[in-house]
Amino acid sequence: MNQARTTSSLAIASLVSGILGWTLMPVIGTIVAIITGHMARAEIRRSAGTLEGDGLAIGGLVLGWISALLWIIGIAVIFLFLGGMAWLATLN
Repeated sequence: MNQARTTSSLAIASLVSGILGWTLMPVIGTIVAIITGHMARAEIRRSAGTLEGDGLAIGGLVLGWISALLWIIGIAVIFLFLGGMAWLATLN
C-alpha cells in the first residue's frame, strides 16, 4: 500500500520563522527558526519516510544561523566601536 507523504509542520514553521527573522521579528524569528529547524530535521529522520520537508527545514536553519551570525558580528562591531571611542577619549 502506498502511503501519502506529508510535509513536516516543524519544517514549515522553521522556514516561516527564518523569513520573519529577516523582516518583522528579528530576534524571536531567528531563535525559533534555529530551534524548529533542528527539531524538524530530527522528526523527518525518525519518520521512516512518511514525512518530507527536509529542504524547508534546511532553508529555515540557513536563514536562522546567518541572521544569528550577523547579530553577533553587529554586536561585536558596536562594542569594538564604543571601546575604541572610549580609548581615544583617554588619550587626551
